[in-house]
Amino acid sequence: MNAKILDPCCGSRMMHFDNHNENVVFGDIRTESHILCDGRSLEVAPDIEMDFRNMPFKDGQFNLVVFDPPHLVKAGKQSWLALKYGKLNEDWQEDIRKGFAECFRVLANGGVLIFKWNETQIKVSEILKLTDQKPVFGHISGKRANTHWITFMKFADVKACIKVDS
Repeated sequence: MNAKILDPCCGSRMMHFDNHNENVVFGDIRTESHILCDGRSLEVAPDIEMDFRNMPFKDGQFNLVVFDPPHLVKAGKQSWLALKYGKLNEDWQEDIRKGFAECFRVLANGGVLIFKWNETQIKVSEILKLTDQKPVFGHISGKRANTHWITFMKFADVKACIKVDS
């Protein structure tokens, strides 16, 4: 795989302008097809079926990672929201913590992680506590301003960059 962009929770690839972009590895834990309540079809068809908590990639393999994990803890198993966006497990804090760790592991030094979170059920402040990485900037969007787009950059080991005058 030579692609330098990873979307480990791609779902139906809704946010991508080109959902067949050869520069992106589309991953998801599920492969499913559904007809939604409004008659539209929903296809979750990743390039690779994978778990964002334990990804099959080398350290530093990607320049850009888009991390858009499920954000729902309360949703019926067959609700259109759960089908469309997925659903978190009961131990969601540990899942998101592991997800952040894996995303930063596979991200190259100098690489960018775009994190998307809808805080309808869980506040973004709770989520940001699950990583020791600090965001660079972000933006709130959506009809009710519940969707947060947060940008991180992976910096090389700071100690290696400090010049000591003698």
